[in-house]
Amino acid sequence: MAAVSLRLGDLVWGKLGRYPPWPGKIVNPPKDLKKPRGKKCFFVKFFGTEDHAWIKVEQLKPYHPHKEEMIKINKGKRFQQAVDAVEEFLRKTKGKDQASSHNSNEEKNRRNSSEERGKQSAGEEKRKASLSEGKLKKGTGEGKKRVSSVSSERGSKSPLKRAQDQSPRKRGRPPKDEKDLTIPESSTVKRVMTGTVAGFKWPPGVSEPVKDSDPHFHHFLLSQTEKETGSTSIQAADSTAVNGSITPTDKKIGFLGLGLMGSGIVSNLLKMGHTVTVWNRTAEKCDLFIQEGARLGRTPAEVVSTCDITFACVSDPKAAKDLVLGPSGVLQGIRPGKCYVDMSTVDADTVTELAQVIVSRGGRFLEAPVSGNQQLSNDGMLVILAAGDRGLYEDCSSCFQAMGKTSFFLGEVGNAAKMMLIVNMVQGSFMATIAEGLTLAQVTGQSQQTLLDILNQGQLASIFLDQKCQNILQGNFKPDFYLKYIQKDLRLAIALGDSVNHPTPMAAAANEVYKRAKALDQSDNDMSAVYRAYIH
Repeated sequence: MAAVSLRLGDLVWGKLGRYPPWPGKIVNPPKDLKKPRGKKCFFVKFFGTEDHAWIKVEQLKPYHPHKEEMIKINKGKRFQQAVDAVEEFLRKTKGKDQASSHNSNEEKNRRNSSEERGKQSAGEEKRKASLSEGKLKKGTGEGKKRVSSVSSERGSKSPLKRAQDQSPRKRGRPPKDEKDLTIPESSTVKRVMTGTVAGFKWPPGVSEPVKDSDPHFHHFLLSQTEKETGSTSIQAADSTAVNGSITPTDKKIGFLGLGLMGSGIVSNLLKMGHTVTVWNRTAEKCDLFIQEGARLGRTPAEVVSTCDITFACVSDPKAAKDLVLGPSGVLQGIRPGKCYVDMSTVDADTVTELAQVIVSRGGRFLEAPVSGNQQLSNDGMLVILAAGDRGLYEDCSSCFQAMGKTSFFLGEVGNAAKMMLIVNMVQGSFMATIAEGLTLAQVTGQSQQTLLDILNQGQLASIFLDQKCQNILQGNFKPDFYLKYIQKDLRLAIALGDSVNHPTPMAAAANEVYKRAKALDQSDNDMSAVYRAYIH
């Protein structure tokens, strides 16, 4: 977007990272939030969301001149709701301006009337002064001086009175009642201001240095900061967010499986302008995405046959196989050139078997499991581990940019599955250790909150640590990553170690704790509910 002349209070279209231009308003940032270094930028509150961000001036356009253009290229329901919010804001502003203008006209009439009376009074006084002056000797000049003095005094009072009547504001500063017109303060800001995490979170409301402490903040900050990753990765979100745009592929995209991860992925694909057809075993889960512009597929086979690239994200190896090999499954829709991308976390043997049957029908196959959780999925901040058809990996570029912050290509089929299991093995073992530490603190009379505060100030400090400890301290085990799935990944990781005769005693110990938690009916809770295995 071209640079424009903007100021505080202007309505704008802001280009934020990978998202399409969105309506917002330039506002004052939170008091303690410092402006990023570098290029000129404004702090923008976006309508219809709770999002705020520093946006570079070249990523901004004035609202009214570009309204029709933006409405033509963006059709989503959320986008329309945001535009409606702008129009409602404008109506309220116009109503208050009209009331203010009416009051101003009445005040002006009163001033004019008062000034007219003042002029009449001054004329009468001047006439009396002239009569008095005629009685004095000519040449003394006292009468003229006195009249001039009186006139001067009156002249100096009038402008001052007018200034007081008008109650002037400094140019560019909003009226006092502007607070009634601005977008409401985000609850996210309030939550961050009162949070226990030491790091800097989005939307920022504290004066700490910028850290990657909150994925939502990092997501928006990407438009200001470049991140370096390994040479084997395509810096999907990072590079495109810096560039400020994503061009969605013109290929038709299919998506199978709308669970915790799949729902966020599909939502971001739609936001970025992709054409998406969805299917889920429980059909009602598709309704929300149909409202957002997705198409409905009746079976996996139908989705694959009508789309160019079909993604799938399901729970385990059995579900992945059933989806491909079962009745009306993926395999029945595969034709030469059709592409299938399995994003499920499964073992290498399963993904290799699926790749073979897909390729045997002339299809193209890519495995692409994702590292993250529900929140990261919703925020488009997943890490994608891919392996298989390199060309298909490149074809998925805009999709990976929409759903993740970074993607890695790891070579031949099976490598991504192995790497994903290792990552989740580390994560699951760490979670069990956190729970063990918190329970040990409790039984020895130590404060669990103090333990968390200490950990958050040390080398172990992380979003994961803080979030999971908060879950435990608050007794809130709403799933962000199902406990049953992390136990499944630990089991598969242990089997991977067995296949190469490599010991995994730490993972094996953690796996036993998760199995006990499952026996206590914690399967469908968050992985942090492993804590309950230690207290029962």
